[in-house]
Amino acid sequence: MMVVYGMASGDLADILLPGTPTLGDPKAPVLMVEFSDFTCGYCGKFYRETLPSLKAEYLQAGKVRFAYRDYPRDEEGWGLVSAHAARCAGEQGQYWEMHDLLFDQHARLGSGVIMQLAKDLRLNAKAFAKCMDSQKHIQAILADRDMAVKLGFRGTPGFLIVKTDGRRFTDPFIIPGAVRYATFRTEIERLLKKR
Repeated sequence: MMVVYGMASGDLADILLPGTPTLGDPKAPVLMVEFSDFTCGYCGKFYRETLPSLKAEYLQAGKVRFAYRDYPRDEEGWGLVSAHAARCAGEQGQYWEMHDLLFDQHARLGSGVIMQLAKDLRLNAKAFAKCMDSQKHIQAILADRDMAVKLGFRGTPGFLIVKTDGRRFTDPFIIPGAVRYATFRTEIERLLKKR
């Protein structure tokens, strides 16, 4: 496991685009950005085993804000379709609910399953289907993926963690791959202690 330090500081808008789905307090001093694929086993493992602890210890306490950016490993296929489905659900205010259901179903994703998830969330079926057919979010999803590649991620998940005042970010580092919760905790605590 390698934590990579030494990246440049910059404007928060460069790593957190408007419309990026986030959890936690927007004023939290630490931002953690996950680059992920709904079809990736290790991403599902992070969602099931690590994210709940992060939520309990840091997000609910207002110390960390968590952002999800898409990194579908293939230019086409269920990773990309699922990312698009989450964004279409987000248009109806149900991004995180769809995010969770997609990870819960990651082994059996297909169009029938995705339409069923939309139904389970009581989304407006016509609006959801129209959004899916439009493919209007594909470019933004691939832009997330380009950012992940630029940061040096070669696979999923990848994490960018920074200290922030809400406008700029400092002390950035990346964690490529799913690591144990203890590693995230150590690195988050280190950032929280920085003035």
